[in-house]
Amino acid sequence: MLTIFYDGHCPLCAAEMQTLQSLDTQKKLQLEDIHAKNFSERFPYIDKVEADRLLHGQLANGKIIKGLDVTCLAWKLVGKHKWMQTLRWPVIRFFADMGYKFFARYRHQISSFVTGKPRCESCLKDRCDL
Repeated sequence: MLTIFYDGHCPLCAAEMQTLQSLDTQKKLQLEDIHAKNFSERFPYIDKVEADRLLHGQLANGKIIKGLDVTCLAWKLVGKHKWMQTLRWPVIRFFADMGYKFFARYRHQISSFVTGKPRCESCLKDRCDL
């Protein structure tokens, strides 16, 4: 089991989580939007600011993992994108993590460029708690 703490305000992030959820036929993932109204009450040990900077995940044993470790494990658990495991190989890992940190920092701008929307639909309709 992997719990993923993701930015539901980011269109690309939300789309990836929807795809993962649709592929998670064995219920190995639990998806938690860090912007949910009761998030801090349910997960007081997750720093929302830090989780907004870099994707966080929690393994069944309680261990917190971050960044591409979360993404690669999530896709592995749903049995898709097996090639992504190469991003965890020692030399490739260094460069992949640098690329991921760049993406994470500028994901809203990248989302705006790719999708035409800097924020998710619910945020555009004032239904989220920014």
